[in-house]
Amino acid sequence: MAVAKKWIYAKPFSGLPSYDNFRLEEETLGELKDKEFLAEAVFLSVDPGARPYMRLYPLGSVMMGGQVAKVIESKHPDFPVGSFIHGRFGWRTLTVFAPDENHTIERPYVLPDFGNESPSLGTGVLGISGNTAYFGFLEICKPKEGETVVVSGAAGAVGSVVGQIAKIKGCRVIGIVGTDEKCEWIRSLGFDAAINYKTANIATELKKAAPKGVDCYFDNVGGTITEIVRGQMNLFGRISVCGSISSYNSEKAQVIDPQRDYVWKQLYQEGFVVWRWMDRWLEGIQQNLEWIQEGKLKHKETITEGFENLPKAFVGVLTGENLGKAVVKV
Repeated sequence: MAVAKKWIYAKPFSGLPSYDNFRLEEETLGELKDKEFLAEAVFLSVDPGARPYMRLYPLGSVMMGGQVAKVIESKHPDFPVGSFIHGRFGWRTLTVFAPDENHTIERPYVLPDFGNESPSLGTGVLGISGNTAYFGFLEICKPKEGETVVVSGAAGAVGSVVGQIAKIKGCRVIGIVGTDEKCEWIRSLGFDAAINYKTANIATELKKAAPKGVDCYFDNVGGTITEIVRGQMNLFGRISVCGSISSYNSEKAQVIDPQRDYVWKQLYQEGFVVWRWMDRWLEGIQQNLEWIQEGKLKHKETITEGFENLPKAFVGVLTGENLGKAVVKV
C-alpha cells in the first residue's frame, strides 16, 4: 500500500507563520475503488492566500493548496495513467481521489498541452495565478487603451502577469514592489515604471509616474499602499481587489476610513475569487499560453526543492522572497 506524506495545520497562526504551525505526518492509502485515481505530487503551489484562508479550517486539517500531479494508477477514464493533472489536494505527496463524488469548487483536470513549457506552470501562469490575473483584471478593471494601471505586489505570481496583460492591452503600467531587484525585473517585463515602497515616497513617485492620475488599480496588498493609490485615482476609476497581503500577519487596521475617495471620485471597487470563472477556465489558460508562445508574456518561478521545505517556502512568499510564482518541487 502507498504511504503519503502530508503537512498538517497544527497550531493557529499568530503573526508570521513558523515551523511550529505545521506537523509532518504519514498516511497509508487504501486500494483504489472504481472511478478513483492515485496521483503523485510533482509541483506544489505556494500561495500567500493560504494564510488567511486556513482560519476557516480546523486544526488537524491538511494545509490547503493546489498541485500539479502525475496520475500513477487510475480506475477513472478521464484521468489516464501518465497524465499530468491539477488538483486542490493540499500539501500532500500522494492522493486518492474520486472526482465524481467530491463536489469541490475546482474539479481536478488534466492539463492541456503546454508544448515545450514545464508542467509546473500549471500551478502558476498556466493555472490559477494566470487565470486570476486574466479574469480578475480584464473582467473587473476593463482596461482601455491609453489608460494608466497600477499593480501592487507587482513582482508576484499574479501581479507580474497583470502588468504584462495591461501592456498587451495598450496601457501605461506602474508596479509597486519591495526591492530594487524586483523593480529591475518588472521593468524587464515591460512595466513603464517601478516603485520600491520600502525606500521611496510612494505618493511622490506615483505622482511622477502617473501625472494624469490612475485609471485602474489591481490590488494585491491593501493597507497603506492602497490608500495612497486610491488617493491618486481618476474619476470613475476601477479597483480589482485580489488580496490584502499587508494584513495577513497582523490583526491591526492600517488605514483610515476610505469612504470619502469612493464618493468623491465615484470609484468602482470589486473583490473577487477566481473560481467565479470556472466555466471559462481553459479560455484563460489557452490565451496566456498563446501570449507566452508569441513572446508577449514572460514568466518566472522561484522553485524550492523538497516536500519537507514547504513551510520554509510558505514563509518566504509571505515575506516577499519570491520573484514570480513560488513552487515546491517534490
